[in-house]
Amino acid sequence: MPKSSFRGEIMPASPIRKLVPLSDKAKEQGIKVYHLNIGQPDLPTPAIALEALRNIDRTTLEYSPSDGIKSYREKLVEYYSRFDIHVAAEDIIVTTGGSEAVLFSFMSCLDSGDEIIVPEPAYANYMAFAISSGAIIKAIPSTIEEGFALPSVEKFEALITERTKGILICNPNNPSGYLYSSDEMNLIRDLVKKYDLFLFSDEVYREFCYSSERPYISSFHLEGIEENTILIDSVSKRYSECGIRIGALITKNSDVRKAVMKFCQARLSPPLIGQLIAEASLDAPAEYMENIYSEYVERRNFLIAGINRIPGCYSPMPAGAFYTMARLPVDDADKFCAWCLSDFSYQNQTIFMAPGSGFYTKPELGFNQVRIAYVLNKTDLAAALLVLEKALEAYPGRKL
Repeated sequence: MPKSSFRGEIMPASPIRKLVPLSDKAKEQGIKVYHLNIGQPDLPTPAIALEALRNIDRTTLEYSPSDGIKSYREKLVEYYSRFDIHVAAEDIIVTTGGSEAVLFSFMSCLDSGDEIIVPEPAYANYMAFAISSGAIIKAIPSTIEEGFALPSVEKFEALITERTKGILICNPNNPSGYLYSSDEMNLIRDLVKKYDLFLFSDEVYREFCYSSERPYISSFHLEGIEENTILIDSVSKRYSECGIRIGALITKNSDVRKAVMKFCQARLSPPLIGQLIAEASLDAPAEYMENIYSEYVERRNFLIAGINRIPGCYSPMPAGAFYTMARLPVDDADKFCAWCLSDFSYQNQTIFMAPGSGFYTKPELGFNQVRIAYVLNKTDLAAALLVLEKALEAYPGRKL
């Protein structure tokens, strides 16, 4: 029998989804599972978007242009201007989710063996996209004790070699919820300029920045690296539209856009119906985002206070996105998360969390951490916190 590829063998399993079979089995047994593992908002999609879906009047569902529908890209120009991000429609390429934007940017900018520096913990799929493109991630770990602040410039420069081609950041950060300061963004800018690197900047959570003292700073706000910057975006989180798979890759570098377009043409087109919905979503009233924002602030405050009240648990206060990395008093968070689904329930309920090891290139760095998404209402969060506390009391591998 032929063997699968080496690439397939080394592709990491997703910490967000790898325990789904255990979750499914628990549900088959009648156990209620609180999903804290995945950034799937439970908040409503804009009514105007659902109305557009119901009223699609096309007689043929055709291919869209490979770079996306022009009217949608033109409306995105106005959307980005609200954040002082000034781009033209031709700078924007619509992708099949933010994931494809990351993959195509890697495929277009990196050759096999090229290296990119990534602060950790980092979104788990970055590693998968790097493996797919033949690139190598050089991780620069941050620590929970320091609230996941960016490491020093000296630690960055210690990783730079002749194969270094870029730096990848996620701001606000998934999985930690960290929001980079002006000084940290300027540090990154200076490194990009000094070593002539690409800056891959995942900014899909820009709407969810909770610190009045630390405003959102886009990579497009950094002067002098306009040709080096590739911005990654998605509608999944801001409009609760994960399933329509619409993202964007934005760059002023014409050579990169030409390369990206070849990959776009090879996959033909981004989803037509998804673009129609996303375009309509741009007309959602301001109250929609205000209500979503306020809800996440309340959930964040409720969750972090609840975690830190449980003996042995700790989470810093995230300043953005809707995730936190929490440290638990366990011997192995991978085992604990699996045990919660396979061997534990409290009042016929259990929890599904993402083990922290999957957000580091060295799994031991996250051995006692989990990523928790506060995408459930506060009633469910309260129930999930109680289940977590009871699970920790019962877990055989609890560390005192």
